Parts: sequence; structure tokens; C-alpha cells
Amino acid sequence: MNNTEKYFFEGYNFFEKNIGGQLGANVTNVYVNNVHNEILNFMKNLNDFKGFQTDINQLKGNIAEFWHSGTFNINAIARSSTNRTTVLQSNEFASIDIGSNFGNDYGLKYYKTGVDSANQQAKSIFEKFKEYQAHSGKDDLDKFLSDRGLSYENINNPIYSGQYRIIPKEQLEEAIKYLEQKIAKESIARPELAEKYRETLKMLRTKIEDGKGTESISLSTEDAKKIAELSKEGCVTEEELKRLGISTEDIIKFECILKESFKAGLTAVKITLILKLAPEIYKAIKYLISSGEIDFSQFKMMGIECLQAGSEAFLRGTVAATITGAFKAGLCGEALKTINPTIIGAFTVFILDIIKNSFKVAQGKMSRQELTAEMTKEMFILSCSLGVGFLSQTFIHIPVFSFMVGNFIGSILGAFVYDKIYDVALSFCVDTGFTMFGLVEQDYKIPEHILKKIGLKVFEYEKFQFHKFKPQKFEIKKFEIKKFQFEAFKMTILRRGVIGISKIGYI
Repeated sequence: MNNTEKYFFEGYNFFEKNIGGQLGANVTNVYVNNVHNEILNFMKNLNDFKGFQTDINQLKGNIAEFWHSGTFNINAIARSSTNRTTVLQSNEFASIDIGSNFGNDYGLKYYKTGVDSANQQAKSIFEKFKEYQAHSGKDDLDKFLSDRGLSYENINNPIYSGQYRIIPKEQLEEAIKYLEQKIAKESIARPELAEKYRETLKMLRTKIEDGKGTESISLSTEDAKKIAELSKEGCVTEEELKRLGISTEDIIKFECILKESFKAGLTAVKITLILKLAPEIYKAIKYLISSGEIDFSQFKMMGIECLQAGSEAFLRGTVAATITGAFKAGLCGEALKTINPTIIGAFTVFILDIIKNSFKVAQGKMSRQELTAEMTKEMFILSCSLGVGFLSQTFIHIPVFSFMVGNFIGSILGAFVYDKIYDVALSFCVDTGFTMFGLVEQDYKIPEHILKKIGLKVFEYEKFQFHKFKPQKFEIKKFEIKKFQFEAFKMTILRRGVIGISKIGYI
């Protein structure tokens, strides 16, 4: 392998290791941004009431509709649910206030007391007709029913039959007590009317629920009035919503972050395995072309390496995703919400590598100098990959992808530049004895073979050696002429060079 290929694969391997953390961090960053964007959309819907001349006591009902629909959708995104609700804003007879894509319909009544809200939710078709007449309605009962597709058979049914009835949260206890009293009374006096109260009690709620854990946030009458007042002025802010419990740190629970982090870890495994297998398959094909056969041991080794790479990628992706989610959601404080997720992903990988290599040092599998050299090299390549990654975003306007492209190029460039700088730095240390602030070890011990050569005795630890049996041999004496040899004066000049990783000594 020539130097160009060496630098390429060093950078490639770093990118393969780094991408798990980057993907994990960006996945949860996108997740938190989606929740935050839905909060901003909710705030916009409330501020769209700016300039309305409607009285606050009447407007609070409209505000409640957007509140329950908006907070449900925010929670749905936080829980990665596909369930959504929509404010229909219809004034038709028995119209639905909030529709959903999971089969439930909702009607809201925000009246002064729990009794008033309960009565409005339980209002029958016939009561609605009498109300129509009281407001100068000219149609008789037959026309009133036929125009609305109704019949005498269901004249005592609630107008909002089949809908979930939502009322202010502080009125629930009062409303339940009132409905139970009406059911008990009408069951004896007028059984045909008791059913509308019974059905209303069954469907009574203070919030939207989908039965799978996603729900809206209950709203009191006073809070509805306050929000209505702010909405008329267009002054609903993120700070005001936060006071009411609508913020990323309030909505996003840590278990939701863990769930997203687990998915991010699995994504990191997939991408890492693809990157890991690509060069190995290339090597296998190259070997097949050159030798004409397949090396099955190479495939076995490939499987072991992929297993290890996959497990490490899952760990890096999950940890980076969890940290990013907690920071960006504000669970660790407001100041940390602004940290760039790519920085978190990169340094998560860096710190995990330090921990991994520190264990190797503790086990004697790696020296402290090797650990230092590895950290220095990784930090340099990391800086290059981040720098080129951020730079690439100014030219390629595709989120995440643009950074990954720049990160890949920066990793390869960093590996190439580091090795060149490292060679120059070591040459300088060889010539000057400089230790680069402890990063390079200067060993001044004279090699053992030199000491022996100049006639110095070298202490050696005792070694156990077996005595070997040697049979005696009879040899005929031969006449040999003795030769006179001049003793030559020899000089050996010691020079210094690299004798190990970040280690310089006599060679």
C-alpha cells in the first residue's frame, strides 16, 4: 500500500468511526427542532387572533380549541406519534370543533360554571329547536329536523352525540356531580331524557386523548381568558407559553429522548456497516482478481470486524443522540441549548475513544505515549473534519448531507496533513532533543549491542536453560599456519532516530 492509499484509508476509517456520533447527534437535533417548530406554529395560530374585536369571554372558547389541538400535536411529535388533530372552525349545526386522523371527534364548551358547561354539552336536539325559536326562528319542528337530516326518533339525543366533550379543567368535578344528579333524577321522572346526561358523562373530558399516551394539556377558564387577551394583542410569546408549560424542556421527556436515541443508534449501525464493508469488499475483489481465488478467512475476519464496528457505532450514536437531545431540549439548562450538534457528536466519539484507550493503557495493551499520540492525531483530524464540514455547508445547501460530505473530505485531508506534519515534527525533535511538551519521549539509553561491542559488561537477568547432551567426537589434528592480523581501529558513530511511537533514541 503506497502512502496515498494509507492516508486515504486512515481518513476513511476516522470518518467511519466519527459518522455514528454525527448521525446520532443530528437525528435528535432534528427531533427537538420539529417539536420546537410545532410550538412556534402553535404560537402563530394564537397570535392570528390579533385585532379581533370579540369579547374575551366569547373568544376564550376559540382559544381553547387551538390550545387543545396545538398542545396535542406538540405532544404527538414529542412522542413520535403520527396522530394529529385539526381545528375545523365550523359554525354548522352540531359541528365538530376539533377533528382527528385517529377517528375521534371533539366538541368544546368553556362556560362560566361546570353546570353551565355540562348543560351545553348535554343539550338535546329538541332543546336546540326551542332555542332556535327563541331567537326568532321561523321554521316549525318538521322543517327544522328535515333540513338537518334528523327525525323524531332522536329528538331527545344530545346534539353532540358521539363527540368527546371537553370543558375547563377546574369544572370537571362540578360537572360530573351535576350530571350524576340529573341521571338519578331523570331516570325516575323522565327516563327518555336521562340518556343524554348519561352519554354526556361518559364522553366528558378535560383534554384530548388518543388512548396511546398522547394527549393535550388541560386548560382552565382563567388561563383561557389570559391567552385570549394576549392573542387579541398578538403578544403570545415563547416565555408566556413556557409559563403555561409549553416548551421543549416541559414537553420532551427524557424517556422520549432515549427512544429517539435508540433509533439513532440503529441508524448509525446501518451506515457504519455499509462504510465498513465497502473497502473490505474492494479488497476481496482485488485479491480475487490477482490470485484467482476467494480468501474465505478474509470474510470471516470481515464478519468479526463488522460486529465490533456495529456495536461501537451503536454506542457512539446512542450516547451522542442522548446528550444532544438533553442539551437541545433544555433539560441541562438554557445555556446548553445553543451548542452545535455536530460538535457534540464529534467530541462524544473523541471522549469515548479516550475512555477505550485508557482501559488499554490500564491493561498494559497500550503505552501512555501511544495514547497521547492517538489523542493528538484524532484531535487534529477531528478539527479538520469539522472545519471542512462547516465550510461545505456554505456551498451545498442540503442539511446534514452537506456537512457529511465536508466531514469525509476533511477526515482524509486531516490524515494526510497530520502525517506530513508529524514527520517534520519528529525530525525536528531528533535534531534538537525537543520533547514537544512531553508528547515525544527522548530516550538516551545506549543500545545493548553497542555496549557489548565496546567491551562493557551488560547485566542480564538469569535465564533457565536446558543442558544438552553432546557426544564427544574424535578429530584428527591438522597442521594450520598461523596468520598475523593487524588490529584495526574501528569507530561507530551513534545517531538518533525514531525507535517507537513518539519515541526517539539511538539507532
